[in-house]
Amino acid sequence: MTTPFDNPDTLYFKMKTACAEDWHDYCHHEFVQGIADGTLPLESFKHYLQQDYLFLIHFSRAYALAVYKSETLEEMRSASNSVAGILSEMNLHLEYCAEWGLSEQDVVNQPEARANMAYTRYVLERGMAGDVLDLQTALSPCAVGYAEIGLRLINDPATKRDGNPYWKWIETYGGEEFVSGAIKQVEAIDQLAASRFSEGRMDSLCRTFREATRLEVGFWDMGLNRTY
Repeated sequence: MTTPFDNPDTLYFKMKTACAEDWHDYCHHEFVQGIADGTLPLESFKHYLQQDYLFLIHFSRAYALAVYKSETLEEMRSASNSVAGILSEMNLHLEYCAEWGLSEQDVVNQPEARANMAYTRYVLERGMAGDVLDLQTALSPCAVGYAEIGLRLINDPATKRDGNPYWKWIETYGGEEFVSGAIKQVEAIDQLAASRFSEGRMDSLCRTFREATRLEVGFWDMGLNRTY
């Protein structure tokens, strides 16, 4: 299936292709496949939901850092919109958690898992040490990868719909609103690259993308195994 994320001319696609094996491990992880066929243990999904809320707190900080790192008002507005979008998503996330019997206190009182710390702090470190292109590269496996996963699952005839407790999750990340935001992320990376990219940076950017992708795999592992 061809998606809006398969344009070979985008920097995003080139970075994704450079770590194809890790990307496959991320997008076809056992956790993802359990969501697709509805067999993921409910306690694993609840653990993931709680950690994902804590994750979003740090990702909102990362996009706030992107505002600071931006050099133009257009870039600042784009990053600011992302901050607002994540903060809004966090409210929806709490509503979703409530449907699974998890109160706001249940979520915010959870200790942060090591896999969560490793991933979010890595993204913030890349933003602090590098420029806004480094930061947006580190953010993109999550910001775009979830849309790729959701879009694939929602269009796959093998995905279980009726009676799948995770169908709403699939609809969210494979839906028009989230996919549209992910497309904007890909476009934003190309816009940033227009004034900041050189071939000499390619290895570094691909390394950042690869490490963030591997940390996504670790996040799925954490959810599946319910580790802290």
